[in-house]
Amino acid sequence: MLEVKADALESAFDAVLQGEKIAALEADVAALRHQVTARGVAAQRPALDGVKGIAEDDPARTAFVERYLRRGQEAGLELKSLSGASGPVGGFAVPREIDASIDGVLKAASPIRAIANVVRTGTAGYRKLVATGGIASGWAAETGARAETATPNFAEIAPPSGELFANPAASQAMLDDAAFDVEGWLAQEIGREFAAAEGAAFVTGNGTNRPRGFLTYTTTAEADGVRAFGSLQYVASGAAGAFASGAGADRLIDLVQALRAPYRQGASFVMNSKTLATIRKLKTADGAFLWQPGLNGGAPATLLGYPVVEAEDMPDIAADSLSIAFGNFMTGYVIAERSETSILRDPYSNKPFVHFYAVKRIGGAVANSEAIKLMKFAVS
Repeated sequence: MLEVKADALESAFDAVLQGEKIAALEADVAALRHQVTARGVAAQRPALDGVKGIAEDDPARTAFVERYLRRGQEAGLELKSLSGASGPVGGFAVPREIDASIDGVLKAASPIRAIANVVRTGTAGYRKLVATGGIASGWAAETGARAETATPNFAEIAPPSGELFANPAASQAMLDDAAFDVEGWLAQEIGREFAAAEGAAFVTGNGTNRPRGFLTYTTTAEADGVRAFGSLQYVASGAAGAFASGAGADRLIDLVQALRAPYRQGASFVMNSKTLATIRKLKTADGAFLWQPGLNGGAPATLLGYPVVEAEDMPDIAADSLSIAFGNFMTGYVIAERSETSILRDPYSNKPFVHFYAVKRIGGAVANSEAIKLMKFAVS
């Protein structure tokens, strides 16, 4: 059988159908253009790294950034109390993507935070129990009597804390500009100011309305098991304000070995860059440098096989200075902080600038005094 097609007629039908498809596509394109125009420039900006994995149209994020940070509209936002005694005195909870950005900057800029034990708390206070003595044991014959063994003692660690605050400002004109990344700017400014303040507190803080730094504890040359609980052991360098002549490597080895083996796994040196410049010049008897650069990208430099952390708040080498710390800070130092940063928007105090008062409660203290050792630049 032969099939005969009306080519001319079918071509006409195809042309009509094609025209209808083109018209429908043009209508869809016009509708999409109208939606993009209605959403404005903000819809064209890429999301922050901290927002990846979160819906771009997150109502909480939109309300906080576009309504509160940019325009100061408070209606419908979650109110967080900052004071345990006065409920009305509060601030607005920071969305999680901004809070995560702040934490990232803190960890990158605050070296002690990067190696210490950071605990998130839901209340202003934090307590930790530490066993100061192990459970005693004994030997007995198969049928012999078993005497009662000693009970371990416990000590309570309550890290001193305070409210760390920052108060950066931006002009209202900057906030009105949709191209200005107010989230990224605020996270960087708050993170930078917080990192500088807490970095000093974790090292030399006096414990009054702030963390207590590990260099402020009582120090003694007594070894573990002899000195009082809560005091840190130091190893003398052999000379005032310097290493004993030709004994720099030996003194550093003494410092490492003063830390018991269970704590040496995960231990690191902590010193400032000026002290590190002195340490990097030390050599062994065969001329090899004690300090070794990281071989892989991002790997830390090592000293006697242990990573070196540069903390500029550590003191320079001087007579009786505690310029080098060595220890397992994950075990030895605890940082307790509230999990949320709160922000108050203040457009009135310094017109035409808008201040963003950010506050976070942070505490810190030595949790295990056996896990941190110090180098004292003294004769003994």
